[in-house]
Amino acid sequence: MSRIEQLKEFLKTSPTDNFLRHALALEYIKLGNDADAQILFENILQDSPDYVGSYYHLAKLFERNQQQEKAIEWYEKGMIAAKKANDQHSYNELQAAYEDLIY
Repeated sequence: MSRIEQLKEFLKTSPTDNFLRHALALEYIKLGNDADAQILFENILQDSPDYVGSYYHLAKLFERNQQQEKAIEWYEKGMIAAKKANDQHSYNELQAAYEDLIY
């Protein structure tokens, strides 16, 4: 059973588990399936805007797909969420990626 199949199997019993959804999105990215990864990241952040780790990956996905405005938007949202969560490490990562993109 592939990692994706395993994660999907786990999600059958815990469909809103952010850790599992995030892990599945990362697996999709590894396969070049940005469309399904994007859906998962957006669903996570819609349901749990405090799930800070997904902001970076969603913004990077947009950046990789030449959607700079969307990437900037998600980096900014992520920095706000990280600050709110008092997560300085994530804030710094988001800010560095944001600055690399806009400067």
